[in-house]
Amino acid sequence: MSIRDTSAQDRPVTAATAAGQRSRKRRQTLVAFGIGAGVLLLAGWLVAGWASASRSFDADRVRIAEVTRGDLVRDITADGRLIAANSPTLYAIAGGTVTLHVVAGDRVKKGQALAEIDSPELRSRLAQEEATLASVEAEATRAALDAELARSEARRVLDQAEIQRQAAARDLERNARAYEGGAVAQVDVARAEDTLKSAEIGLQHARQDFELQGRGAGLDIRNKKLLADRQRAVVAELRRQVDALTLRAPFDGQVGQVQVAQRANVAINAPVLGVVDLSRFEVEIRVPESFARDLAIGMPAQLGNAGKSFAGEVSAVSPEVVNGEVTARIRFKDGQPPGLRQNQRLSARILLDTRRNVLMVDRGPFLEQGGGASAYVMDGDTAVKRPIRTGASSLGSVEIVEGAREGDRIVVSGSDLFGDAERVNIN
Repeated sequence: MSIRDTSAQDRPVTAATAAGQRSRKRRQTLVAFGIGAGVLLLAGWLVAGWASASRSFDADRVRIAEVTRGDLVRDITADGRLIAANSPTLYAIAGGTVTLHVVAGDRVKKGQALAEIDSPELRSRLAQEEATLASVEAEATRAALDAELARSEARRVLDQAEIQRQAAARDLERNARAYEGGAVAQVDVARAEDTLKSAEIGLQHARQDFELQGRGAGLDIRNKKLLADRQRAVVAELRRQVDALTLRAPFDGQVGQVQVAQRANVAINAPVLGVVDLSRFEVEIRVPESFARDLAIGMPAQLGNAGKSFAGEVSAVSPEVVNGEVTARIRFKDGQPPGLRQNQRLSARILLDTRRNVLMVDRGPFLEQGGGASAYVMDGDTAVKRPIRTGASSLGSVEIVEGAREGDRIVVSGSDLFGDAERVNIN
């Protein structure tokens, strides 16, 4: 039995055939190497992309806006309501019982009696002070009379002193002539001279007493008059308060809210009712706190109602911030249009200024979150945190001064989800 070998399968191979086989193997090796390298490069690119961004978010969760160039109009638009520019509340000048003459909604004329307060205590005080005034005035009159009597007595003493001096002077003259004729002795002349000097001294003191009496009487009269004037002021004030017990309309208008019931007993300084001036309306608006520092009294404004526009100006800005808003008032500039009603809604627009040809982007929460110093700028599908510098802002846009170019896309909302990541993927 014989064993078969592989001789039947062997084929003769030439040198050319062997070279071709080696070439095919090299090509197959190069192709396999190229495919492997491509796979490795693709994997590396994907890994690098994922490694460059620490987080990934859905594009539906953020809002992206493009940086554009144009005119940035800084204005404030808000819905306001008409309120009466003059709507005072009348208060009780004293405690007592109130009698109302009007009800809420009544139209009233200036000076019309709206309510009366019965205050027996205030009226009694007025009567007492009027009696005191009469007494003080009588004392002032008596002081004036006493001053006249004192001046009259001083004048009488002065006149007597002058007469005594004249008599002493004549007596000295007579004695001097008699002494020259040898009729009287020298001692009589000396006695007459002493009498004249005594009369002159008396006259001098009488004149001083007359002046002092006049000055003293004048001071007494002045003091009494001042007391009387003070008491008159007290009485005048009490009369004013008694007159104020009748509450009157300060202008033509309409009765607003009545805050007490008929014949109710009210305390001093308690509110009774309000009066609304229907001829002077203003528009009250609320603006965000960030715009409060830009508002100023006198700024031009536009008020809209039913398709019509009216010129206005800012008349007041509240210094108080409530719930992140500031209250402001706008008055009509060129006359109030007819047909306005209390609490009617109007639109208001206040123009602050206009920036020409600036880079700007839609305003969003990114401005407050980054403090205006940073923002996420899109680089393909990746949001890269980049430092920026912002300028003026309006309700809808904000100026970009540095850090972005025209055509860049900025994440204007939703960036609070990114945390402090430097790069974030947006799918």
